[in-house]
Amino acid sequence: MSPKNVIFKKTCKDKSVGVFMGKRDFVDRVDSVDPVDGVILIDPEVLAGRKVFVTLSCTFRYGRDDMDVMGIAFRRELYLVTRQVYPPMQDRDKTVHTRVQAKLLRKLGNNAYPFFFEFPDNLPCSVALQPAPNDVGKQCAVEFEIKAFSAESQDAKVRKRSTVKLMIRKVQYAPESQEVAPSVEITKDFVMSDKPLHVQATLDKELYYHGEPIKVHVNVTNNSNKNIKNIIVSVDQVATVVLFSNDSYTKCVDYEDNGDSVSAGATLKKVYTLLPLLANNRERRGIALDGKLKHEDTNLASSSVVKEGVLKEVMGIMVSYRVMVKLIVGGEVGLEVPFRLMHPKPDAVRWRTRWCLRSSSAPT
Repeated sequence: MSPKNVIFKKTCKDKSVGVFMGKRDFVDRVDSVDPVDGVILIDPEVLAGRKVFVTLSCTFRYGRDDMDVMGIAFRRELYLVTRQVYPPMQDRDKTVHTRVQAKLLRKLGNNAYPFFFEFPDNLPCSVALQPAPNDVGKQCAVEFEIKAFSAESQDAKVRKRSTVKLMIRKVQYAPESQEVAPSVEITKDFVMSDKPLHVQATLDKELYYHGEPIKVHVNVTNNSNKNIKNIIVSVDQVATVVLFSNDSYTKCVDYEDNGDSVSAGATLKKVYTLLPLLANNRERRGIALDGKLKHEDTNLASSSVVKEGVLKEVMGIMVSYRVMVKLIVGGEVGLEVPFRLMHPKPDAVRWRTRWCLRSSSAPT
C-alpha cells in the first residue's frame, strides 16, 4: 500500500499543470469510502488564459482500447466527474477539506488550488486479471485515475502535453468481526453398497489474511465398500466478469495432493495446510490480482465485499475463494467450503506487532 508521509507529484509536459496528492490508496469501508483530495499547481504564464480542470474516473477494460466488435467497445467508463479548479469557482479557503491540502497550499503558494471528490457507494475496487507472459496491451481491469488538464473549456480538445494523469486505487480491508467458521459435510451413497461414505471439511475461521496459512480439517468415514484412491485439497479463486459477459475464471491457486487413500470400512482424520500466494502463480493467465500502481508489486485479489442493495452487474469483476476437497472413488466425490481472503487494516497490523513485541520482551 502507499506509504505514509509521502507526497505524490506529477506534472504535465508543458509544465502548465501539476498534481499533488498525500495518498493514492482510498479505503472502501462498504458503508463509506475515503474521499479523494489533492492540490493542483498551475503556471499562469504557460496557461495563457486557459482554464484548468480535474477529473476522477473509474474505467472497466475488457480487452485492448483499440478493440471494437460489432460496435461494442471493450472499455467503459463506470464513473466520470469533472470539476473546474482554475479560475476557482469559489474562495480557495472554502474548498480545503483536509490537513494535507492545507499544508500543501501553504508550501506551494498562491498558484495552488485544492480539489475534492467523493466516491459513490456502488463502484468496484481496483482489480485486474493477470495476462499471460506473451500478452501485449493493457490487461482486463477496473482502474481509477485522477486527470488534470488545461483547455479553453471543459469540452474543448485537450492537448496531450497539457494533461497529467495519476493512477489511484480503491481498496478494501478485512472487517473487524469474524463470521462463523465454515464447515461442510456430504454423505454419498453408492450402488451395490449398503452403507454410505461421509466426508466433512472444516476451516478454523471464515476470514483469512493474505499470506496466512489455511488449515483444512478433513474427516472421512468410509462405511461403503468402495476404496478411496486419493484425496486432493485445493484453494480455488473464482473471478467473474459481471459487466459484459458474466464469464467466470476458476483458477486453482494452491493444492495438496499427498496420495492419501482410505480403504473400505476405514476412517481418516487429517489437517491439510494450504497457502495461496501470487508468488506461485505469476505465469498463469486469468488470475485476479489486486490493482497495482506502477513499479509496485501486488497480490492475489481480495474477496469482493459489496454493500447490500448494490447491483453486482456494475461491479466489473467479482472475486471469491473456496476450498475444494475431492475424493477419487472410481468417479469423484467433492465438496466446497467458501471463505474470504483479504488484507488486515493497517492499524490492526501495527497493533498486533506492538503486542507481539511486548509479549516477547515480557519477563518469564
